[in-house]
Amino acid sequence: MDHPLPVPDALIRPWRTAAYVAVAIAVAELLLLVVIGGGALMGALSDRLQLAAQERVLAPTSETKSAVRKSAPAPVAKVPRSRTVVLVLNGNGQTGAAATAASRVTSRGYKIGAVANAPRQVAQSLVMYKPGFAGEGKRLGKDLGVKLVGPLDGIRARDLGRAHVVFILGS
Repeated sequence: MDHPLPVPDALIRPWRTAAYVAVAIAVAELLLLVVIGGGALMGALSDRLQLAAQERVLAPTSETKSAVRKSAPAPVAKVPRSRTVVLVLNGNGQTGAAATAASRVTSRGYKIGAVANAPRQVAQSLVMYKPGFAGEGKRLGKDLGVKLVGPLDGIRARDLGRAHVVFILGS
């Protein structure tokens, strides 16, 4: 004679397994929906944030309006070329390039403070000036045809010695 299975074992185990499978599928679907919905929401949100940032940057402020009305005069060189000391640095790695550049600077009437290698190579020639010597830096940049002219960056003023301006020769 056949013996029937006890009732609790026959009914509970298949039902419990089916429930676990259904829950796992539901969790996977929920995660998929959250990823898809979150991506779409983040895309729309980032577009709105980018538009708001552009509007804020491009919108004229009271400061820019007054700056347009009262533009600061361009810095004027106070020290003559013959008394302006220039530090010439080789930033392109070619041997002798700084010496050649120093002779170009001297031919324009400037004094050479020192000729050395730059701490790192640069792609484009640039002129940097000590605080208070913006006019001299701009004038040297114009004389040499260098478009990048700005205040000292990466070089301390005390490291320049007696030089007022730095000319870094690029590639």
